[in-house]
Amino acid sequence: MKSLFSVCIRTGYLIPMLSVLYIASAQAGCVDNVVLVHGNTGSPSDWDNTYSELRSRGYSESEIYRPSWGSKTCAACNDHSGSEETPVRDAISSAIADSCTGKIDVIGHSMGVTLAAQQIIKLGVQDQVDAFVGVAGAYRGLWSCGTYPFNVYTSTCGSNGLSVSSPFLDWLYGKPIAGRVYSIKSWSDQIVCATGFCTVGGVHSSQIAGEDATYTYAYGHFGLQTYTYDRQVSLIQ
Repeated sequence: MKSLFSVCIRTGYLIPMLSVLYIASAQAGCVDNVVLVHGNTGSPSDWDNTYSELRSRGYSESEIYRPSWGSKTCAACNDHSGSEETPVRDAISSAIADSCTGKIDVIGHSMGVTLAAQQIIKLGVQDQVDAFVGVAGAYRGLWSCGTYPFNVYTSTCGSNGLSVSSPFLDWLYGKPIAGRVYSIKSWSDQIVCATGFCTVGGVHSSQIAGEDATYTYAYGHFGLQTYTYDRQVSLIQ
């Protein structure tokens, strides 16, 4: 019996066949670029465990974006307006522009969850975000910030911040941000549950409206980012 290879040579189908195999091979190695957005006064290195996990699963350095945003010394000074926005917006835009799939995945921690979601909406790229994972976010606000307009008088808790029912959070709530949305939360979160109450309107504040699933761990606020790296990466694949 003649081999498929020899038949292809005789019939002139070798080049088209090789082209199909090349395209299939290229697509197999193509993954969404990933944007990792740290929390208030955090740094890109906060994602080291997640970054290492991504690399171990075949992501290249150029496929992972870790923007650095906001003041590193004044947590009360950071909000979702102005200079805090630019690094995150630029990272999302660049990740999409350079993506071999045309789409990206986004993982945020703490205030980076709401900041990343805001920039996705402002850029109008919801259809280009395949998966969004919010880790220890305050999507429904922080009771420690008070309730707007009777909020703690800081930028972080103000109209563009995380006070319950702030104009910013009311604007954000319910808007689509990705094809798939997940949250990772804890009932032992020292920040989200600082007052002893984790819920807003009966729902954990780290949960995102319209999410596909939520996952609960016994870690604290920063432990959720550090130790759930395997879950984070699994959710975007």
